[in-house]
Amino acid sequence: MSPLEFLQWTVIGIILDALFSYTFYKSIVLFLVLLPFALLLPFYQRKALCAARKQRLLLEFKEALSILSSFLSAGYSTENAFRAAIPELKQLFQSHAMIVLEFQKIVQGMTLNKPVEDLLSDFAYRSGLDDITNFAEVFIVAKRNGGQLVQILSHSSEIIREKIQVQEEIRTLNANRRYEQKIMNLIPFLIILYMNFSSPGFFLVLYETFLGRVTMTVCLILYLTALYLSERIMNIEI
Repeated sequence: MSPLEFLQWTVIGIILDALFSYTFYKSIVLFLVLLPFALLLPFYQRKALCAARKQRLLLEFKEALSILSSFLSAGYSTENAFRAAIPELKQLFQSHAMIVLEFQKIVQGMTLNKPVEDLLSDFAYRSGLDDITNFAEVFIVAKRNGGQLVQILSHSSEIIREKIQVQEEIRTLNANRRYEQKIMNLIPFLIILYMNFSSPGFFLVLYETFLGRVTMTVCLILYLTALYLSERIMNIEI
């Protein structure tokens, strides 16, 4: 995570801590007790940010395969195809895009006489993506045994494109459900906060009695369970 991302999610964690502490318990003590856990939110959020970066890298890699295939079809060698692809990728994305940095690293390695197979394997390992790992393995076998690299690149690009298309279709179908989920997540807070501000004494028994605090704790557990289940249901992997 970048320092800005870490700071952003730390602030969000503190805000969520204050919101839950006030909504369910109206307790400053509980806010202070839960504060260390709120500060752990950036570390928890790293998984989601990592998944987003992987998805973006996969999209960039799909385009890179098409560019490599076009250069190989034009008669470029594998090494020169990687070099020639970098300017095209900079125009298509940005100079600091992940795939541009990775291709630059591969070209720099080839300048030091490192085999392109080893450089591509290292890229695949660090990416953590099965599609790139599978492509690297097939690419290595084809290059060492004189396989048709152009056909392999085209086939791999088509497979990744179809996978991404299915993912986009699923996201489109789930877009309304995700929006409804976000609205439903806010409703309990809106109801409780509205009642607390419009009728301050209406929920007083829930905050000042033992049975009331137990009731709010049960409600909080049910709410967090619903959040977890809804996220699992909406998270469809391909």
